[in-house]
Amino acid sequence: MEAAVIIKRFARCADQRGVYSSLFFSEEPFDIARAKAICVPCVARPYCLAAAIERAEPCGVWGGEIFVEGAPVQEKRRRGRPPRVPRPPLVVNEVPDVA
Repeated sequence: MEAAVIIKRFARCADQRGVYSSLFFSEEPFDIARAKAICVPCVARPYCLAAAIERAEPCGVWGGEIFVEGAPVQEKRRRGRPPRVPRPPLVVNEVPDVA
């Protein structure tokens, strides 16, 4: 099966309404962490990541990785001066906890 077909059929983020677009293209660390959490169990993840690298996606979360200026990066740098002490990585659940 072709990679594009696998992504379109089986990707957890693929829906016709674009519900997840705000998460996968957000600037907020919490939203980015949630988008990455959605990608973790996805069967289309390796195909999505390979296609994003091939296309040199300019931004967003693709295949569980953050893309900035066409390349995957570990962490998206926020505006302003970097902190003296690096922040710990933000890890969240796919769905927010409900009390």
